[in-house]
This record gives sequence, C-alpha cells and structure tokens, in this order.
Amino acid sequence: MGSSSKEETASDGDTASGGASPSNDGRLFSEGERVLAYHGPRVYGAKVQKVELRKKEWKYFVHYLGWNKNWDEWVSADRLLKHTEENLVKQKALDKKQGVEKGTKSGRSAQTKTRSSADTKAEKDDTKNNAAKGKKRKNESGNEKDNVSAEKLLKIQIPATLKKQLIDDWENITQKDKVVKLPRSPNVDDILSKYLELRTKKDGMINDSVGEILKGIRCYFDKALPVMLLYKKERRQYQEAIVDDVSPSTVYGAEHLLRLFVKFPELFSYVNMEEETWTRMQQTLLDFLKFLQKNQSNFLLSSAYESDKVSDGKGKGKDD
Repeated sequence: MGSSSKEETASDGDTASGGASPSNDGRLFSEGERVLAYHGPRVYGAKVQKVELRKKEWKYFVHYLGWNKNWDEWVSADRLLKHTEENLVKQKALDKKQGVEKGTKSGRSAQTKTRSSADTKAEKDDTKNNAAKGKKRKNESGNEKDNVSAEKLLKIQIPATLKKQLIDDWENITQKDKVVKLPRSPNVDDILSKYLELRTKKDGMINDSVGEILKGIRCYFDKALPVMLLYKKERRQYQEAIVDDVSPSTVYGAEHLLRLFVKFPELFSYVNMEEETWTRMQQTLLDFLKFLQKNQSNFLLSSAYESDKVSDGKGKGKDD
C-alpha cells in the first residue's frame, strides 16, 4: 500500500473525519460503518469492524474493501472520512493527483467508483468480480490447465513491523519534508547479494531458481522505481542521482525496495505462469521479506532520512 502504498493527506485545513459529529462518548465512527480511509497518499473504501478506547483515544479497526485481510489495521480518527459524496469527490481528486487513470487495474483505485449495492455486499461483489476477471484471462491464455495468473496465487503477506516502516517512510517524505539520503548503503544490489549468500549457505549449494528470482527483483526495481515507487517530492532527487547508465539498484536501498513488494501483486496481475513457478516465487519473496525483517535494524534506519533542502528553501506548507 504501499507504496504498496501507502502524497498529500487530509491536512490543508480539512478534518480527516469529514465533518463527522462525535457521539455522546466521543466516537466519530461506529462498528459496521462504511468509511473512506487514508493509507499513504490515497483514500480507499473501508469498513469499521471494531471500535476501542485506547489511552483516552478512540481507535478503529478497519478492513479495506476488496483487499486481503492482512491489510486490516487499527487507525485513529484522523485517518478516516465519512462515506459521503463530498468525500468521494475528494478521493477521486487524490487518485487523479497520484496519476491513477480510469479503467486501469491499479489496486484500490477501483474503490473510487460509488456502488449502489448494500454495504454488506460490497466486499462479496469485489471478490466475485475479481474471480470472473481471473477466469476470463485464464481462458484467453489458451492454456487453462498449465498457466494461472498471479491474481490467484501470489499472496505477499508483509510482516507488521515492515508495514509500520512503510507508514513511517510515507510520513517522513510527505509530512516531514524529508528524503532518503543517497546513495544508500547497503544498496538494493548489496541486500540481494547478502540474501543470495545466506540462501547458498543454508541450502549448501547455489540455487539457480532463487538466483533468477533475485535477478528479476533487481530488474523490476530498476524499471519500476521512476514510474511507481517514488513520491512526488523525490523525483528531483532521482533526476540528480540517476545519470548516464547508473542503475537505481546501486543507489537506492531497503526503503524503496520494500515499496516494490507492495506493488508486486499489481505488477504481476496479468502474468501467466505455471502454478509450481508461482509457488516457488511466492516462497522466495516471503522468505526475502523475513530476511528484511530480521535485518531491519541494519537495513532500515530512521537516520537514513534528511531534510529536503528544496522544500526547506521554499518554506513548509507549500506544495512542491
């Protein structure tokens, strides 16, 4: 979520609750209520499943409609909006600002469409629609038995501590006017090499399939970084850092690599491969995420961020 995904938020004078009136006990939202929720730079359709008072503040456990329950999380009221026409317009405006085009399959952007069906059926409808699309693609491939799409098989469960890192990363860039100091050490190439070395020792041999998957991760990273892994405030820095034939994987580090894993299901949504290949890839990607989590204190540091000099020069509060 991202980056996958999780630039602009509900600041700019608006209250995230969308003008919600508190109940007698101070709650702005209730269990079972359909809402809109900020997750990174965008707003997604969601449903409040639980409400609890924690440390004198109401917290809401939300499920993002049409998304795996692994993304379910506790949020505060400033992350939520009432499900109103006015806020749906705001949601569409944010998606448009992030470059989301109508009719494209781009994760939660499908939630910008208002639906007339009852709230309780929204999630089921999404599931049915996705299943139908998956079947259609499989039929068109002309290889129903052997090839299947990632939509069915590639499920990447990002560990909770790494999800928090993604949110902290988003806050540092978009809220605190910071950027990741470049070049990063270790960079993406270093991290992939360290993982391959670890797997080679663990398996007692060089695993060709793991090596190929890691090469694929590096290739996807270099191609996807300028297109879908950067926040608006990071683009100037990218243009300065990546010149001539320099590969992004030799300059950027774990912060941006982690964003890629949020985007993988979207990137692979139309790829057809044998089920065994998908299974092997998923196992490697999940194992790699565990490797990142285990080395989080070395790869992902708060000290990796520095103030964005351009933003500082223009003055805080101005949009760059």
